This record gives sequence, C-alpha cells and structure tokens, in this order.
Amino acid sequence: MSGSETKLTLLYGQVLTPEGMKKNGVLAIRGEHIVFAGEASAMPSDLDQSEAEIIRDQSDHYIIPGFIDIHVHGGNGEDFMDSDQKVLDTITSYHCSQGTTAMLATTMTAPKKAIDSVLKEVHEYRQQKMPYTRLEGVHLEGPFISPKWPGAQNPEHIVPASIEWLEEWEKSYPGLVKQVTLAPEREGALEAIAWLKEHGITAALGHTDASYDEVLNAIDAGLSHGVHTFNAMTGLHHRNPGTVGAMLSDDRLSAEIIADGIHVHPAGIRILERMKQNEKLILITDAMSATGMPDGEYTLGDLPVIVKDGVAKLKGERDSLAGSTLTMIKGFQFLIREIGVSMERASEIASLNPAKRLGISHRTGLLKKGYQADVLLLNSDLDIDGVWVQGDRKY
Repeated sequence: MSGSETKLTLLYGQVLTPEGMKKNGVLAIRGEHIVFAGEASAMPSDLDQSEAEIIRDQSDHYIIPGFIDIHVHGGNGEDFMDSDQKVLDTITSYHCSQGTTAMLATTMTAPKKAIDSVLKEVHEYRQQKMPYTRLEGVHLEGPFISPKWPGAQNPEHIVPASIEWLEEWEKSYPGLVKQVTLAPEREGALEAIAWLKEHGITAALGHTDASYDEVLNAIDAGLSHGVHTFNAMTGLHHRNPGTVGAMLSDDRLSAEIIADGIHVHPAGIRILERMKQNEKLILITDAMSATGMPDGEYTLGDLPVIVKDGVAKLKGERDSLAGSTLTMIKGFQFLIREIGVSMERASEIASLNPAKRLGISHRTGLLKKGYQADVLLLNSDLDIDGVWVQGDRKY
C-alpha cells in the first residue's frame, strides 16, 4: 500500500500523543505525514473522510510512534558488515516487521577496507527511496576500542583512534557517520572525541577500560553517550566508580540499554532508568544476524557465534555474549512488563530519545501534526498489528 498526497488514512484507538494517551483517539495520515493526532471528537472538520481508508480497532489497541534503533548489527541471517542492496533490504525489512522505522547500520571492529565498504554501500542505499526501515546513517562501533574489553569484537583489528580515518570518511560521505564508539582512555581518543563533537557526530564510550576520572576528562572533551551500559566496561565499586559509575552519575551522558534480561539484570535496568531521566535513556537491540532465526551457528563480523535458546555467545574460549537476538518490540515489552515503566516512558526510551540523540526529533519520534507518519499499531498484548513508515503501510 503506497501513500499519496491526497489519500487520507484514519487509525482509531488509543493514540499516544505528546500530551499523553488519548483513549478515544484518532491518527490521521495524509501522504507521508501526520495531519492530526488526538481525541476523535476534536478531529478537524476540514479533513475529507469520504474516501479515507479507515482502520478501526478495539479500544484496547494502541497507536504509538515507530521505534528507532541506533545500535543494531543485523538480522534475519544478514550482517551489516556484508552490506549490499540485498543484505540491506533483508535487515531493514525484518526489523521493520518488528516495529523499527529508523535505524543506524552498525559496524564491527574490522579492517579499514571492510568499514569503507559498508559506508559506501549504505551511502548508495540511502540515495534511493528505501523500501522498509529508513537507514538514518552509520554507527561505527570500533575499531578504536580497548583490547581489554573486546566483547564480541575481533581484537586483531583494534587500532588507536585515527582522526585521519574519520576525516576521510566524513569527506567521502558527509553526514553519514552519526556515532562512533571508542575507548576514551586509549591513544588519540581525546583528540578524536573533540573532532567528532566539532563535526556533529556522537562520540560514545564502549568496550572500554576507562576509569571514572578518564571518563570525566573525555566528557569535558566532548564525549556525550555510552553504548550498551554495564556491558564491556569497568564496573561500579564504591571506592572505584569506574566507567559504570561515571555513566550513572554524570547527567551529560546519555546511555543505551539492551533490555532483554540477559545482558543486564532487571534490577540494573531499573537503577539505570531512575538515574537517566528526560531524554538520557535509549533502548537498543545490539541485534546480530541470528535475530529472527533459529538457534545454530552464525557469525558476528568475522567471529563465529553459537546461538542457543536465543542467547548468542562467541564460539570457543571467549565465552562472551555476542550481540543479541532482541528486537525493539520485545525490548519495549520488557521495559513495560518487567521493569515497570509506563507505556509513555517506554515510548520515550524507544522512539523519542533516540530521535533526539540523532537530531531528528523535529520530524519523527512523536505522533504530532506535521511529523513523518512513522507509526505502530499494537494490540492489547502489545504485539504489532501494523507498521507505517512515512505513511506507507509495511506490515
């Protein structure tokens, strides 16, 4: 079903607006944009409903903003490190079916030539009308990380931070790289962080052995974000706060969380949620190629992974978690059911906050007149009954 400039679609149900949940609500979509979101009784009379497509659901159905995943490596058997048109279609199609309407293609610690290839493919993909989830850009997770905390990254490809590489990538593909994850204590990292801030790119800490003081120095240099909080970083001790202590206590840092109950105990997620109010907490999946696939053997980047009971771990001596098989809808449900946050708060964490982090909250992340119609229809069990991306119904 394709959106047009004249077609009007009306979705009836409980509509999550910036002013709160409207129980007898309606969302009106024309073309790519929302033209009304609110109480059905307040819908403007000048909206011609005579030829509208009307989708009426039970009063216990919910209409919420589409999810935005800023840290995702793949899905449905494919990895962003192998990017071409088919791979990108496969990954974005799968995650679109799981409620993600925008995302960052996330790379691994890899040789520069491999990263160059991903940037080229994603750049070319973005020049067309993307058929499923929009790729808003690229998140480079590495290769400027700590060999002490590689996680599921290949330590053979770890290198010191290189402004020369960053400059080359930005010159070749202006604005494509949105986030770079690095270890702030490593050689050249503070200079790279300052460069990233100057160019409007999020400098994020991750896979790091940084002390509390080293993180604070990096924040002063321009660090503003942390990836998969608690995982692959120095932990919290009451006399040695470490990376986690800095993440929890400094309001200048926003923080990602993998809300699957595997990467972080629910109590840890609750603590983080209480510490990171306003726009500072962001749900991610860190999903790998096995997401949406059966248990078995896969790869993450160029490392072998075994997935058993949905848990992905590196094969061999390093028994590290290897990304996840989480989807945004499952993480959203976990936040509500297991962590106890409201639907409004879960939507902020999964939609609005990542939109703010990417600088796109003026056009998506909310159900509001004039915004892109990036919309989810959920049933009473919080499962997906419909997905719209820029007004086009995909599922």
